[in-house]
This record gives sequence, structure tokens and C-alpha cells, in this order.
Amino acid sequence: MPPSPNTSNLEQIAREIRGKLIEMSNRAETPHLASALSCVDILVAAYWNVLKIDAKTPQSESRDRFILSKGHAASALYAVLAKRGFFPESLLDTFAQEGSPLAEQPAPACAPGVELATGSLGHGLPVGIGMALAARIRKLDYRVFVTLSDGECNEGSVWEAALFAPAQKLNRLAILIDYNKWQATGRSNEVMALPSLAAKWSAFGWNTMEIDGHDLNALTDAMNRMGEGEKPLAIVANTVKGKGVSFMEDDNNWHYRVPNKEEVAAARRELGLS
Repeated sequence: MPPSPNTSNLEQIAREIRGKLIEMSNRAETPHLASALSCVDILVAAYWNVLKIDAKTPQSESRDRFILSKGHAASALYAVLAKRGFFPESLLDTFAQEGSPLAEQPAPACAPGVELATGSLGHGLPVGIGMALAARIRKLDYRVFVTLSDGECNEGSVWEAALFAPAQKLNRLAILIDYNKWQATGRSNEVMALPSLAAKWSAFGWNTMEIDGHDLNALTDAMNRMGEGEKPLAIVANTVKGKGVSFMEDDNNWHYRVPNKEEVAAARRELGLS
């Protein structure tokens, strides 16, 4: 694994990825841009600072597994994987086009580094648990990270998995909840009783932390605490939907809106990109 860039460089990488996501949404006329922008820092911290991966051997048995369970934000995963060298960045220009491997929501093994098809919410964590159990049975030391959306925590399958993982003492499993406080049609905390989300995971038997989901150092430190004791790790990452662009931040219209060319240019200027 190459040396990690410093925080300043990682922040620049995050800005460049956000700029690319906005271009991809415009070019492909695809929604879910704000959902992708909210989880960029989680992915950057994981892929540059935490995961034991090698873009040259994406199927290595010893690799850490990262599942983006909120598959509607797959553009963020694609952009991160391309930036990390799993495939050429030029492939991003085909995003959501007919015949492209980079579908709007990921298909199984659609591109190097994509671990799972995650279009339907609530399945990433159960599969991640299976991967963690497999590692134990096969005596492999890889770790499993799963990123969930807060709206995804409405799913019953998530809470069945939440009960199962501590019972199996899966301490090489971590989840990161992208807690941007919105889902498709309303505030997450109004649609369901999500407040005290960290306390809920703690009550289910997980080591739980609540952090700023846009603080790269805090994200890195939190993920590196996996394995402390016998419990799995739950990280509630407080984020802002549409993070990075003032006229998109915390505006749920951008769950489905597609930016026009003028808005792409304005967003890139805000991000400090030429």
C-alpha cells in the first residue's frame, strides 16, 4: 500500500471527485447526485487511509472488502475506484450509458473493485456479515467495511443483521452510516424514529462512535479502531447531503435534480476546480 497523502492533499482529492460526480450527473442525466456528494469523504478516508487493497490485484483473497450499500450513490464509488487506479478515469465518461460497465446502480463485478450489486437497499450489511464470517472460517485476516445510508436504516434486514453480528463477535466488521438526515421524500428523522441512532446501535451490542462525516482525520481514526474488543464497530458519520456545493447542500431537491451546464460550471468554481 503506497504512503497516504496528507490531509490537505486528500481534501483536494475529495474536491476533484465531487467535481467529477457533478459532471457525470450532467452528462448522463442521472439523479442521486446529492447522495453521492454526502459520502465522498467517507470513501476517500477509507480508500486512501484505511483499506488494505491493491488496484493491481482487485480480487486478492486477502484484500479488505468495502461495500457501498447505498447503491444509488454508485457514481461516488466509481469515481473513487478510478482515482485509485482500479480502472481508467476515462471510463467514467461512459457512466450510465448503454453498454457501459458503470451502470447507474452497480451490477455484480461490473468493474474492478466493485464488491457487490447494491441497488436494492438493506442487503449490504447482511452480505458483509457473510464475508466477515467467511474470513473467520477460512482463517483469512481481511476486514469488512459497509457504508449504509441513514434512510437505509429503515430496512428490517439491517436490524436483523445488527442483532446477528454482535452475537457472532464479528470484530473485523465495521459499518459507516452516512447520516445526512434526508431520504428520497423527506427528513430521515421524521419518516422514521432515527434520532439516537448511535444509541440504537450501541444497544444492539456494537462498539459505536458518532463523528463528523466530513472530517477525514476523524473518519480515519474511527475506522482504525476496528478490532478493539470482540464487538463489531458502528460509526455514525454526520454528513450534509450535497456537501461541497452551497446551492446543493441540505437541499433535497438534489436527490433527483440533474445539474445543467451553468450549474456544473458554478459548482466547479466553488470547488476551486478550473
